[in-house]
Amino acid sequence: MHVHFLIEMMTRNFCTHTVAGPNGELFVTQKTEYWGQVLASLAVSLGPLSAGLGKGYSSPAIASLQQSDAEAFPVTGQQASWLASLSLLGALFGAPVGGLAVRWGRRRTLVYAGAPLSICWIITLFAVSVEVMCFSAFISGFLVAIVQLSAQVYVSEIATPSIRGGLSAVLKIAGHVGVLVSFIAGAFLNWRQLAGFISVVPALMCVVLLNVPESPGWLVLRGRDDEAEKALRWFRGDTADLQLELALLQAHVLSRPIPKNPLLLFKTLKSPALIACGLMFFQRFSGANAFYFYVVSVFKETFGNTNPHTAAVAVALVQLLSSLLSGLLVDSAGRLPLLVASSVLMTMALASFGSFAYYEEIHHKSVPNLDWIPLLCVLVFTVAFSLGISPISLLLVSELFSLEHRGFGTALATGFSYFCAFVGVKTFVDFQELLGLYGAFWLYAFISICGLCFIVCCVPETKGRDLNEIDTAR
Repeated sequence: MHVHFLIEMMTRNFCTHTVAGPNGELFVTQKTEYWGQVLASLAVSLGPLSAGLGKGYSSPAIASLQQSDAEAFPVTGQQASWLASLSLLGALFGAPVGGLAVRWGRRRTLVYAGAPLSICWIITLFAVSVEVMCFSAFISGFLVAIVQLSAQVYVSEIATPSIRGGLSAVLKIAGHVGVLVSFIAGAFLNWRQLAGFISVVPALMCVVLLNVPESPGWLVLRGRDDEAEKALRWFRGDTADLQLELALLQAHVLSRPIPKNPLLLFKTLKSPALIACGLMFFQRFSGANAFYFYVVSVFKETFGNTNPHTAAVAVALVQLLSSLLSGLLVDSAGRLPLLVASSVLMTMALASFGSFAYYEEIHHKSVPNLDWIPLLCVLVFTVAFSLGISPISLLLVSELFSLEHRGFGTALATGFSYFCAFVGVKTFVDFQELLGLYGAFWLYAFISICGLCFIVCCVPETKGRDLNEIDTAR
């Protein structure tokens, strides 16, 4: 399906699209080719792919380290937990740095972050202690946050409105593919070999990106109009009216100078920042962390005979397939319908899972013949989460902020997202001890309902709209 999705976009070959002037007026450009945009997005997706590989590394690596292996060194349970979580802590610090770094170039930031990321995995390959591995995990998480932020901003700026949602979904899909590849490779490779395998991907990204142009929007923002025109030619093809799009980019930059007054800057960023951070909050506290970080332990509590590890693999596969479907629908169905449907289904799945856990709690027993109920709840939740709020919240973050504030705004929302993820992972166990497993999931269902209200009341539809038009409409 992933290949079919990309082929469909490329075989359409040409499109006409509208761009917005600085005062909101719309212009229709000449036919635009998709090839350059798709190839650039595939090149950039190597960054999220390496991030997914790193995310999936911890589980098989820790299992390998804890085996009696001549290649391994003693690892306690506490050390293993730090090894698994330090990359998330590193990402919390990496996001704001990424927001500053993209001001010096979107593609340049990807290259400069990709090279040391590859070195981090090489350090892990030759690590002689768990402390070295923990240091490498923290730094790699720091760099991964920069890579993912830069990739999302870059793709949103090079893509035409008609395929921007689909190309942004490719980044999310690449991350899910990375997790699955790590799980599969981890079954055959030990922790050193797996680290060496992962180190190849960010290095490959650096090499490939040397042949891809910089973001035209960033080039115009820096006054490099000749280079911006060449980049647009690479992305849009020979038949596009580059002068019109370039002129509109220049007019947009001139009409929206960067405010130097902090109060004026706050007023400019307040609306998109609140929407972006709100989406990130409801995404991270919707129960996804409970399902994905504790999926095996949660299934052990609710399953009777079904192997929880097999169920976890099924969840990962469904997550990937749902992301593929999201990439196909986001530019046709629109952002808001998918977000609303996602929130409704997530609420139903979370409430049903909590009710089943409550049933088992009051009867003090598991019901083997009903294992399909919690599994179905998790699969429905996974489909809903991966189809809607997970990929679309990241897409909207890059769409809502104006060109001159996109790096800072995306860094703000991404940093807040990592903070919420860290808190969400840590508080699940506390919620479970305080409220019980059923109470924790009922709480997540309530948060999901609040998220639905937030989406309906506050989130704008951006389907088919040029980034300048979205900025002008605020």
